[in-house]
Amino acid sequence: MKIHTGFLRIQTMLIVLFLVSASGCKISYSLSGASIKPDVKSVFIDYFRNRSRVVNPTLSQSFTEAMKDKFVNETGLTLNTDQGDLEFSGEITGYDVRPLSIQKSDTGRDFASMNRLTITVKVVFVNNKDHEQDFNTTFSAYYDWDSSKTINQVESEAVQVITSQLVEDIFNKSVANW
Repeated sequence: MKIHTGFLRIQTMLIVLFLVSASGCKISYSLSGASIKPDVKSVFIDYFRNRSRVVNPTLSQSFTEAMKDKFVNETGLTLNTDQGDLEFSGEITGYDVRPLSIQKSDTGRDFASMNRLTITVKVVFVNNKDHEQDFNTTFSAYYDWDSSKTINQVESEAVQVITSQLVEDIFNKSVANW
């Protein structure tokens, strides 16, 4: 079986043409779901002060660090100390514990069978590469637990779960374009 050199030349040229055209394309792909333009290289995350009526002394630090970890680890952006292509600032505005459901005891007295911790955060996002993406939004998340436990018994886990959800919601709104 004889292969024509003309056919091989055409096939080789098509392969080279395909490789050259493919190398000119830039595809932004991320397992985190982030859709960040190639010209966005850095992020600045300001300290989120706790301005709620009830202050958890570690919440500001843990929330701010969780934000930094999420954006650096899942986007590959460089964390800047003053300004960035993407900038986050804001404050924790709510830290509320409330009874979720009320039931009657055997003696006829009302009691809470479930409680809820809700944390609210106001976030100002500035995209210095595309200001149409900017937002000033309040995010809120909660954790429910059985009232047989006190807030002191569940607070550490509750804050961790809520912080994780808030950070995920902020991440999705700012860079995942959901």
